[in-house]
Amino acid sequence: MNASPPYPPHILVVDDDARLRSLLARFLSSNGFMISAAADAPEAHRLLNGLQFDLLVIDRMMPGQSGLDLTKAIREENLGGQGRVPILMLTAMGEARDRIAGLEHGVDDYLGKPFEPRELLLRINSILRRAPPVESSTPNELRFGECRYDLARQSLSRKGEPVHLTAGEAELLRQLVRSVGTAVDRSALSVAGDDINSRTIDVQVTRLRRKIEPDPRQPRYLQTVRGTGYVLRTD
Repeated sequence: MNASPPYPPHILVVDDDARLRSLLARFLSSNGFMISAAADAPEAHRLLNGLQFDLLVIDRMMPGQSGLDLTKAIREENLGGQGRVPILMLTAMGEARDRIAGLEHGVDDYLGKPFEPRELLLRINSILRRAPPVESSTPNELRFGECRYDLARQSLSRKGEPVHLTAGEAELLRQLVRSVGTAVDRSALSVAGDDINSRTIDVQVTRLRRKIEPDPRQPRYLQTVRGTGYVLRTD
Protein backbone atom coordinates (compact mmCIF):
# COMPACT_ATOMS: atom_id res chain seq x y z
CA MET A 1 0.00 0.00 0.00
CA ASN A 2 1.37 3.42 -0.96
CA ALA A 3 2.10 5.82 1.86
CA SER A 4 -0.06 8.91 1.92
CA PRO A 5 1.71 12.08 0.81
CA PRO A 6 2.47 14.67 3.52
CA TYR A 7 0.25 17.19 1.73
CA PRO A 8 -3.39 17.01 0.61
CA PRO A 9 -4.19 15.87 -2.94
CA HIS A 10 -4.07 18.81 -5.35
CA ILE A 11 -7.05 19.06 -7.73
CA LEU A 12 -7.42 21.38 -10.69
CA VAL A 13 -11.01 22.38 -11.52
CA VAL A 14 -11.49 23.65 -15.08
CA ASP A 15 -14.94 25.11 -15.79
CA ASP A 16 -16.11 28.30 -17.51
CA ASP A 17 -19.10 28.61 -15.15
CA ALA A 18 -17.76 30.94 -12.44
CA ARG A 19 -20.47 30.04 -9.94
CA LEU A 20 -20.00 26.29 -10.31
CA ARG A 21 -16.23 26.68 -10.27
CA SER A 22 -16.39 28.59 -6.99
CA LEU A 23 -18.84 26.12 -5.44
CA LEU A 24 -16.68 23.15 -6.42
CA ALA A 25 -13.54 24.80 -5.09
CA ARG A 26 -15.20 25.60 -1.78
CA PHE A 27 -16.78 22.14 -1.41
CA LEU A 28 -13.64 20.19 -2.27
CA SER A 29 -11.44 22.42 -0.14
CA SER A 30 -13.75 21.84 2.83
CA ASN A 31 -13.28 18.10 2.27
CA GLY A 32 -9.52 18.22 2.63
CA PHE A 33 -8.25 18.83 -0.90
CA MET A 34 -6.01 21.60 -2.14
CA ILE A 35 -7.75 23.29 -5.06
CA SER A 36 -6.66 25.37 -8.03
CA ALA A 37 -9.19 26.58 -10.58
CA ALA A 38 -9.17 27.70 -14.20
CA ALA A 39 -11.91 29.36 -16.23
CA ASP A 40 -10.75 27.99 -19.58
CA ALA A 41 -8.17 25.80 -21.31
CA PRO A 42 -5.46 28.51 -21.69
CA GLU A 43 -5.53 29.20 -17.96
CA ALA A 44 -5.44 25.45 -17.30
CA HIS A 45 -2.36 25.18 -19.56
CA ARG A 46 -0.60 27.84 -17.48
CA LEU A 47 -1.37 26.09 -14.20
CA LEU A 48 -0.43 22.66 -15.54
CA ASN A 49 2.94 24.01 -16.60
CA GLY A 50 3.63 25.49 -13.18
CA LEU A 51 2.04 23.18 -10.61
CA GLN A 52 1.74 19.44 -10.00
CA PHE A 53 -1.77 17.94 -9.73
CA ASP A 54 -3.14 14.63 -8.47
CA LEU A 55 -6.46 14.90 -10.33
CA LEU A 56 -8.17 17.14 -12.90
CA VAL A 57 -11.91 17.88 -12.95
CA ILE A 58 -12.70 19.26 -16.41
CA ASP A 59 -15.95 20.53 -17.89
CA ARG A 60 -16.56 19.14 -21.38
CA MET A 61 -18.31 22.16 -22.90
CA MET A 62 -16.11 25.26 -22.76
CA PRO A 63 -15.61 28.12 -25.23
CA GLY A 64 -12.49 27.89 -27.34
CA GLN A 65 -10.64 24.71 -26.54
CA SER A 66 -13.20 22.19 -25.24
CA GLY A 67 -12.69 19.82 -22.34
CA LEU A 68 -12.12 16.98 -24.80
CA ASP A 69 -9.48 18.99 -26.67
CA LEU A 70 -7.78 19.92 -23.41
CA THR A 71 -7.77 16.27 -22.33
CA LYS A 72 -6.28 15.23 -25.67
CA ALA A 73 -3.54 17.86 -25.32
CA ILE A 74 -2.72 16.72 -21.79
CA ARG A 75 -2.45 13.10 -22.89
CA GLU A 76 -0.65 13.61 -26.20
CA GLU A 77 1.47 16.68 -25.43
CA ASN A 78 2.16 15.73 -21.80
CA LEU A 79 1.44 19.26 -20.60
CA GLY A 80 3.61 20.13 -17.62
CA GLY A 81 4.82 16.51 -17.57
CA GLN A 82 1.35 15.45 -16.39
CA GLY A 83 0.20 13.24 -19.24
CA ARG A 84 -0.85 10.47 -16.86
CA VAL A 85 -2.75 12.55 -14.29
CA PRO A 86 -6.31 11.16 -13.72
CA ILE A 87 -9.13 13.15 -15.33
CA LEU A 88 -12.78 13.30 -14.26
CA MET A 89 -14.97 14.98 -16.86
CA LEU A 90 -18.18 16.87 -16.07
CA THR A 91 -20.74 16.91 -18.84
CA ALA A 92 -24.38 17.60 -19.64
CA MET A 93 -24.00 15.28 -22.63
CA GLY A 94 -24.98 11.86 -21.34
CA GLU A 95 -25.35 9.78 -24.48
CA ALA A 96 -23.18 6.69 -24.91
CA ARG A 97 -21.32 8.07 -27.93
CA ASP A 98 -20.32 11.15 -25.90
CA ARG A 99 -18.95 9.04 -23.06
CA ILE A 100 -17.10 6.84 -25.55
CA ALA A 101 -15.53 9.92 -27.16
CA GLY A 102 -14.29 11.04 -23.77
CA LEU A 103 -12.81 7.65 -22.95
CA GLU A 104 -11.09 7.59 -26.34
CA HIS A 105 -9.51 10.96 -25.51
CA GLY A 106 -8.17 9.65 -22.19
CA VAL A 107 -10.87 10.52 -19.64
CA ASP A 108 -10.83 8.24 -16.57
CA ASP A 109 -14.39 8.85 -15.38
CA TYR A 110 -17.53 10.80 -16.27
CA LEU A 111 -20.07 12.59 -14.12
CA GLY A 112 -23.21 14.05 -15.65
CA LYS A 113 -24.61 17.47 -14.84
CA PRO A 114 -26.45 18.20 -12.65
CA PHE A 115 -24.79 16.07 -10.00
CA GLU A 116 -24.79 15.58 -6.26
CA PRO A 117 -21.62 16.94 -4.62
CA ARG A 118 -21.40 13.80 -2.51
CA GLU A 119 -21.23 11.65 -5.64
CA LEU A 120 -18.46 13.83 -7.01
CA LEU A 121 -16.52 13.38 -3.79
CA LEU A 122 -16.97 9.59 -3.87
CA ARG A 123 -15.84 9.40 -7.49
CA ILE A 124 -12.77 11.54 -6.80
CA ASN A 125 -11.75 9.40 -3.84
CA SER A 126 -12.30 6.25 -5.89
CA ILE A 127 -10.10 7.54 -8.72
CA LEU A 128 -7.34 8.60 -6.32
CA ARG A 129 -7.36 5.16 -4.65
CA ARG A 130 -6.93 3.45 -8.02
CA ALA A 131 -4.39 5.84 -9.48
CA PRO A 132 -0.65 5.24 -9.06
CA PRO A 133 1.20 7.99 -7.18
CA VAL A 134 1.92 11.01 -9.33
CA GLU A 135 5.60 11.18 -10.14
CA SER A 136 6.39 14.78 -9.45
CA SER A 137 8.49 16.46 -12.11
CA THR A 138 8.29 19.77 -10.28
CA PRO A 139 8.97 20.68 -6.63
CA ASN A 140 6.03 20.37 -4.24
CA GLU A 141 5.87 24.10 -3.75
CA LEU A 142 4.02 27.19 -4.88
CA ARG A 143 6.04 30.08 -6.25
CA PHE A 144 5.02 33.72 -6.18
CA GLY A 145 7.68 36.27 -6.92
CA GLU A 146 10.62 35.89 -4.55
CA CYS A 147 8.60 33.60 -2.27
CA ARG A 148 8.29 29.83 -2.11
CA TYR A 149 5.65 27.96 -0.12
CA ASP A 150 6.55 24.36 0.74
CA LEU A 151 3.34 22.32 0.55
CA ALA A 152 4.63 19.49 2.69
CA ARG A 153 6.10 21.60 5.49
CA GLN A 154 3.61 24.46 5.11
CA SER A 155 6.50 26.88 5.40
CA LEU A 156 7.33 30.10 3.57
CA SER A 157 10.69 31.36 2.36
CA ARG A 158 11.76 34.50 0.49
CA LYS A 159 14.98 34.67 -1.52
CA GLY A 160 15.84 31.32 0.04
CA GLU A 161 15.51 32.60 3.62
CA PRO A 162 12.77 31.38 6.00
CA VAL A 163 9.97 33.88 6.61
CA HIS A 164 8.60 33.97 10.13
CA LEU A 165 4.80 33.90 10.21
CA THR A 166 2.60 34.41 13.21
CA ALA A 167 0.04 31.67 13.89
CA GLY A 168 -2.66 33.84 12.33
CA GLU A 169 -0.64 34.61 9.21
CA ALA A 170 0.35 30.96 8.77
CA GLU A 171 -3.26 29.78 9.02
CA LEU A 172 -4.49 32.45 6.62
CA LEU A 173 -1.81 31.59 4.06
CA ARG A 174 -2.53 27.87 4.43
CA GLN A 175 -6.20 28.42 3.63
CA LEU A 176 -5.43 30.63 0.63
CA VAL A 177 -2.91 28.08 -0.67
CA ARG A 178 -5.55 25.34 -0.51
CA SER A 179 -7.65 27.35 -3.01
CA VAL A 180 -4.86 28.99 -4.99
CA GLY A 181 -6.22 30.92 -7.96
CA THR A 182 -9.76 30.91 -6.54
CA ALA A 183 -11.33 33.71 -4.50
CA VAL A 184 -12.01 32.74 -0.89
CA ASP A 185 -14.89 34.45 0.87
CA ARG A 186 -14.01 36.39 4.04
CA SER A 187 -16.64 34.39 5.91
CA ALA A 188 -14.81 31.15 4.99
CA LEU A 189 -11.47 32.37 6.34
CA SER A 190 -10.42 31.96 9.94
CA VAL A 191 -7.38 33.19 11.82
CA ALA A 192 -5.71 31.10 14.49
CA GLY A 193 -5.90 32.52 17.96
CA ASP A 194 -8.28 35.37 17.11
CA ASP A 195 -11.99 35.99 17.04
CA ILE A 196 -13.18 35.57 13.46
CA ASN A 197 -14.32 38.83 11.93
CA SER A 198 -13.72 40.77 8.75
CA ARG A 199 -11.50 43.34 10.45
CA THR A 200 -9.19 40.64 11.84
CA ILE A 201 -8.88 39.01 8.42
CA ASP A 202 -8.10 42.34 6.75
CA VAL A 203 -5.41 43.14 9.30
CA GLN A 204 -3.78 39.74 8.84
CA VAL A 205 -3.88 40.14 5.06
CA THR A 206 -2.15 43.51 5.35
CA ARG A 207 0.59 42.00 7.52
CA LEU A 208 1.01 39.01 5.21
CA ARG A 209 1.33 41.27 2.17
CA ARG A 210 4.27 43.04 3.80
CA LYS A 211 6.07 39.70 3.88
CA ILE A 212 5.32 38.41 0.37
CA GLU A 213 4.63 41.38 -1.90
CA PRO A 214 7.26 43.50 -3.74
CA ASP A 215 4.93 46.46 -3.16
CA PRO A 216 2.27 45.77 -0.48
CA ARG A 217 0.32 48.86 -1.58
CA GLN A 218 -0.14 47.33 -5.04
CA PRO A 219 -0.46 43.61 -4.32
CA ARG A 220 0.29 41.26 -7.16
CA TYR A 221 -0.08 37.91 -5.44
CA LEU A 222 -2.47 38.32 -2.50
CA GLN A 223 -5.28 40.22 -4.20
CA THR A 224 -8.58 41.59 -2.96
CA VAL A 225 -11.67 40.37 -4.81
CA ARG A 226 -14.26 43.09 -4.34
CA GLY A 227 -17.46 41.85 -2.73
CA THR A 228 -15.97 38.43 -1.99
CA GLY A 229 -12.69 38.20 -0.16
CA TYR A 230 -9.14 37.34 -1.23
CA VAL A 231 -7.29 35.23 -3.76
CA LEU A 232 -3.69 34.02 -3.85
CA ARG A 233 -2.15 34.03 -7.32
CA THR A 234 1.13 32.47 -8.39
CA ASP A 235 3.58 33.37 -11.16
